[in-house]
Amino acid sequence: MDNLFIAASPSSPEVDFRFDERQLSLKGESYPENAAQFWGDIIAALRSFLSEDAGTTAVTINVALAYFNSSSTKMLFSLFGTLNDKAKAGTEVVLNWYHDEDDDTIFEFGQELKEDFPDLVFNDHAVKS
Repeated sequence: MDNLFIAASPSSPEVDFRFDERQLSLKGESYPENAAQFWGDIIAALRSFLSEDAGTTAVTINVALAYFNSSSTKMLFSLFGTLNDKAKAGTEVVLNWYHDEDDDTIFEFGQELKEDFPDLVFNDHAVKS
C-alpha cells in the first residue's frame, strides 16, 4: 500500500501516514471548508491499510493538532474509532497525543479519546510553548 502524505495548508493539517513503517502522523490545525471531504479520503486510506494488514507489529499514530473545529472533531472520532477497532482485534495501536502544556481544550480532548477508545495505548505529551 502506498504511503499517504498531504502537506499542511492554512486550514488543514499535515498528514504523513507511512504505512510501510506503521507510523502515522497528524500535525497542525484542522478547519477545512469541507471536513468530511478532506478527512474522508484519509480515513478511507487508513481503513484500506488496516483491512489488508496482517502485521502484528504495533501501529503508532502521533497527533499534534493545535486546533480543530467541530466538523473535524467528528471526523477525528471516526479515524480513532477505526484504529480502536484494529486494536480490539489484537494489533497494538499507540496514540501519542501532543498538546501545548497550557492548552486545556486540547488536553481534555485527549482525555476524552483515552476514555472513548480504551483499546488504544494512550500517551499524553505536554509540550512547553
